Order: sequence, then structure tokens, then C-alpha cells
Amino acid sequence: MRNSVSERSFLIESDDDDDAAVEDGKRRGLGGGGGGDDDDDGSDSSSPCDSPRVVAARCSQPSSYTQQWPQSYRQSIDMYSSVHSPNLSFLGTPSLSRLSNSFLTNSFRGKPPEIISSLIKPLLPTSIASASDDQQQQQHEDVRKSSHYLPPSRKASSLQRIPEDQRPMVGGHEVGPYRQCSYTQGVMNGVNVLCGVGILSTPYAVKQGGWLGLVILAVLGALAWYTGILLRRCLDSKDGLETYPDIGHAAFGTAGRIIISIILYMELYACCIEYLILESDNLSKLFPNAHLTMGNLTLDSHMLFAILTALVVMPTTWLRDLSCLSFISAGGVIASIVIVSCLFWVGLVDHVGTVESEGTALNLPGIPIAIGLYGYCYSGHGVFPNIYSSLKKSNQFPAVLFTCIALSTVLFAAAAIMGYIMFGESTESQFTLNLPPNLVASKIAVWTTVTNPITKYALTMTPLALSLEELLPPNKQTYPNIMMLRSALVVSSLIIALSVPFFGLVMSLVGSFLTMFVAYILPCACFLSILRSKVTWYQVVLCVFIIVVGLCCVGVGTYSSLSKIIQKYQ
Repeated sequence: MRNSVSERSFLIESDDDDDAAVEDGKRRGLGGGGGGDDDDDGSDSSSPCDSPRVVAARCSQPSSYTQQWPQSYRQSIDMYSSVHSPNLSFLGTPSLSRLSNSFLTNSFRGKPPEIISSLIKPLLPTSIASASDDQQQQQHEDVRKSSHYLPPSRKASSLQRIPEDQRPMVGGHEVGPYRQCSYTQGVMNGVNVLCGVGILSTPYAVKQGGWLGLVILAVLGALAWYTGILLRRCLDSKDGLETYPDIGHAAFGTAGRIIISIILYMELYACCIEYLILESDNLSKLFPNAHLTMGNLTLDSHMLFAILTALVVMPTTWLRDLSCLSFISAGGVIASIVIVSCLFWVGLVDHVGTVESEGTALNLPGIPIAIGLYGYCYSGHGVFPNIYSSLKKSNQFPAVLFTCIALSTVLFAAAAIMGYIMFGESTESQFTLNLPPNLVASKIAVWTTVTNPITKYALTMTPLALSLEELLPPNKQTYPNIMMLRSALVVSSLIIALSVPFFGLVMSLVGSFLTMFVAYILPCACFLSILRSKVTWYQVVLCVFIIVVGLCCVGVGTYSSLSKIIQKYQ
């Protein structure tokens, strides 16, 4: 989930696509519960909400899975993984206003609707269903005329329980892009999610595990694709399942939903910590002599740049509208390609980095660390359900997932092989730290590495912040309190980053403990629980095998990472 990357797609369709989607929605509606071909539509579910062109009234029934904490997960992850109009307000959207009681809602409570409407008017015209029955017919006509329709929230009925002066406007960006993404856009979203900061540590993973450790990278990639397909099967099994927490709820009840949500949010929080460590390390390389002395207190370059980075990103977490950051961070795919290209340029053109030995074929003591580093590279399963829901043709999801994982694996392997060939046993936890600072290609790589996390920090922290805001009492959900909460999250991540400034070991710990659960163990467990009556014997064997191997990786990887971190302080 931190990899971002991410991740974005433009919601532009032709009129022909609109008509085809309407006809597809009609066919789904007439098909009932079991008339569809799973191979054709990629879904066992015939929910009328599968198509964004279906009449709004049929999609307005609230889902029991979306009425429990965290209710903001879908919307916040959509912002994290999709492109939105720059004019779309974030904390002021209807769903998130209802969930977080954002400062926009509080500030304009009781104001004329025209004022609020002008503030949240999107760049692209949208047709959003009205909650009242007398406007449904007009909505149906508007749907056919608009090429940018976004469906209403399934919790629209809950608006009637909100006092009139507190009722959020219907007309903003209610949810993410349902069934709007093409195959190419879906692939770009997936690659942007996966190709994040994990790519910087792949040469270090080869150093830890040896050349044969690259087999682990390939195996984890294949298993990540399979478990992603299992998540899709879970989503299709029941109506109302939209997100990873929903799957956990369907599989293990409320406890499963809460546990999975906590793990997902811990992973996002850990990514923010990694961003601060990364900024500190790379800026210290650019400005090694930077320091700050205040009386008897002296901050070296690492501490100074970590604090400065936190001060820079903190105001971005207060923003009501994060869509501009979403657009900028959508370049995560390009950034990853640029960084890897610079690595190859430095090695092949500038002839930097020569190793006397061919490297280690297999380093068994370092395998646990390598497993965590490679596993971290595939931590995108928290976003995969959103990508699946965004595809125009849901039956393309297996191909989309395979393509984005394959492309990401190629980038990971290319960086790993080239980096280890160049620097050998002197490879740092981030290969950018090995690049000579005087070369132009090195400067491009380092500055690209430094710039990207600045835009992604707020997008990564926001889902966690929104989930915590849901837990605040209604009378405490004010803008000052929200600012304090988000600032506290930034400060806490800074404290941890300063306390454990070991980029590679922290990444290995996150990959071993959190990613193994999110990407491998939990998808199999949820699949076996939800579809227990439809699972074949070989699926049971494979899922149990993945769970057992995943638990072993969790044990040895977590122990190894923690022990090495402790050794750093001894």
C-alpha cells in the first residue's frame, strides 16, 4: 500500500461507452442472481451496482458491511489510488463529511446550499443521484447524457437521519471511480501502488540473501497475483463487499474487520515512517555538513532533515483538498522508471561501481531479511479491491493484476541485479546512497527519490487519520481537533523515525510482519472462510500451504529484523 504508488486514472469516456454501459446494466438487472457467466463478467455477483449507469435508486440500499468502522476506508483509499479533479474537496465530500464531520461542514453549517455547492463543484461535470424519490426519473435521463457519472453512496438513506442544518450536500465526489478505468489505466494504477520506495532496497536484499534470493522475489510475485485473485473471488461472493475490511467482516465477523483494518492502517503508518527515514538519509547525502546547534543541543544532518521533512509534510495533512497531491504523486510510475534508468546510466555510461567478486550465490543467514524486503515490494493488496471496482470490464482484473505485478517485478529485478553488480557487498539499504553525488544522473535519481515521498506522505497518512476521526465523539469532531490529531500522527511518526533510523531493517520488519499478513495469509484465510463450500481440495491445499509458509516467514523475518535492530543499539 505505500508503494505508490500509485495509481491514478482519468475518468473520461465516450458517449458510445455510456450507452454500452447502460445496456450492460440492463442486462445485469434482467439476469437476476445466477444467469451470468463467470468467465465473461468475472463475477459471481449480480449486484445492480456493478455498472455506474444503473438507475440510482437500485444502488441506494445501504450495505451492512459499510456501516461499521472504518467507514472511510473506501473513499480514502480511492483518493490514495485514483486521480480526482483538482476542484474536488476532500474533507468536505459528502461521505467523508458525514464520517469525519470535517471543518468544511462545520464552517458552512446552516449556510445556503448554493454557497457549499460552489465550493465543492467538480472540474468535470457529474450526474449524482438525488436521495429523494421524485428526482430519480430525472436522474435516469441525466445519466444517459453525462459521460462522467459517479454513482451515489449506498449510505444515502442515512442522510434522512441527519438534522437539516448538518446534512451534507449531494453532488460532490461521493465515491471513487466505479467501473470507469480501462485496462491500461488499471495497470498504471497497480504499478503505481507497487513501485514505491521498496524498489530502492532490492539491491540490498540481494546482498542479504545472495543471487538465489531473487527466486524468492519471483515466487512472492506469483503468490501475490494468486492471492489478489482470491480477494476478487471474495468480493464477488456476496453483495455489498467493496473493500479489504469488508472481506474480513464477511469472513470473520466484526473482529475480522477490525483486525484487518488495524493491520492495513499499521502498514500505511509504517510507510510514513519509512518516508521520513528515506528523506533524512538522502538529504544527508546531498548536504552532509548540515547541522543545527541550539545551546548544548546539536542536531546532525540526519536528525535535522528528518525534522524539517516532518515540518514540511505536516501542513499537507491538514489540507481539505488532497487531489492536487494525488495528481502529483500519480507520477510514481515515472519516478520509479527514472530512478532505475539513472542507476543503469551511472553503471553503464559513467562506469561507476565495480566489484572484485561475483557476489554470494546464497547467504542463508540473510535470507529472513531478504524475505521481508522482497515481501514489502508487493504490499498493494489493500488497494487491489479498489482497482477491481474501478475497472469498466471486471473480467479483465486477472490480466490487469498479472501485468502490473509482472512489470513491477521486472523493475524490482532490474534494480536489484544492476545495483548489486555495481556495488557488491558495499550496497547500502538504498542504492541512491551508493551513487556518486557529483554525477548528473545521480543527482536526478536522488532528487526524484526525495521529491516523491513529500507528495505521498499526506495521501498515505490520511486513511489512518480519517479512521481515527470516526472514533471521536461528535462534539469533538472539529477542525482544530482534527488538526491536532493529524499533527500528532506526524510527530509520532517522526519520533519513531528518529528512534529507529534503519531504513532497510524497518522495511524488512514491515514486510515480514505486516505485508505477509495483508498480501498472503489473510487473503487465503478469508477465501477459505467465505467460500468454504465451493473450494476444491487443491485450492485448500494451496491456501493452507501459503498460510503455513507465510506464518513461517512472519516468524523468522520478524525475529531476524528485530534482533538486528536491537544489535544496532548494543
